[in-house]
Amino acid sequence: MFGVSTHLFVADRLDRDHLVDIAAHGFEAVELFGLRSHFDYRDRRAAIALAEWLDDTRLRLHSMHAPIAASYDKGNWKDGFSVASADEGRRKAAVDEVLATLDVAAAVPYQVLVLHCGVPVPYATAGDNHRGSLVRSLEELSPVAERYGVRIAIEVIPNELSTGQALVELIESDIDAAGLGICMDVGHARIMGDVVEAIEACSGHVITTHLHDNRGRSDDHLVPGKGVIDWDAATLAFQKVGYDGVWMFELAVAADRKPILEQAAKARERLESLLHIGDEMLGMDDT
Repeated sequence: MFGVSTHLFVADRLDRDHLVDIAAHGFEAVELFGLRSHFDYRDRRAAIALAEWLDDTRLRLHSMHAPIAASYDKGNWKDGFSVASADEGRRKAAVDEVLATLDVAAAVPYQVLVLHCGVPVPYATAGDNHRGSLVRSLEELSPVAERYGVRIAIEVIPNELSTGQALVELIESDIDAAGLGICMDVGHARIMGDVVEAIEACSGHVITTHLHDNRGRSDDHLVPGKGVIDWDAATLAFQKVGYDGVWMFELAVAADRKPILEQAAKARERLESLLHIGDEMLGMDDT
């Protein structure tokens, strides 16, 4: 199943037409990006409206992305949140926002909450990426997520806490947080190094994806195939580690979304073909 994150529309207030556009381009699932100016996750009326739009469009709400900032303005995130902040007040404020996005599952069930472990290196300030603070936050969030039937997927992002290997070590440590998995963000993995190595490092723990491309230097969130990532190798690596979940496109915020969605639909067809080829290759290996 392929989906699109509403990150594409995050500069606007989410409405039914956005979901209609996603469904019209052949996608079946959605990830809802947590930003109150985009979707007010603290307003139950917004959740009820969302449930109606999902029903109308026959889209499945697969996941929510926990808030990373209080606002977004002209391409910039402002007043960032970090559940790994060494500042206890700031950490608790970030956790409170994440708890509010989990509450959405009471009205609109979803399977996965995608969570940043701290702040990407280009934007991080002192104390943003503190491992002990991250562990406390995950241990507070995990039982709430479990009550809602939601799994927390900690995302591969460019910082020392969030390499594939670091996330696996965290999950396999003695942390008191059940049901943790990993969101393999392919674009972020490419910025940090080798995509295939990152996927292989996370074998057995990947529960959702973010698919986007880049030119190898910055977090461009391009349509897959528009950058330098080797998607043949990446899709095969996912299959080799046994990933069979949702393939979620997380594309750059854009004013004119129709051509982006058209490109994404073509990229989806290409990835479907690669997955089919991979199935055949792996099937041959089993014989």
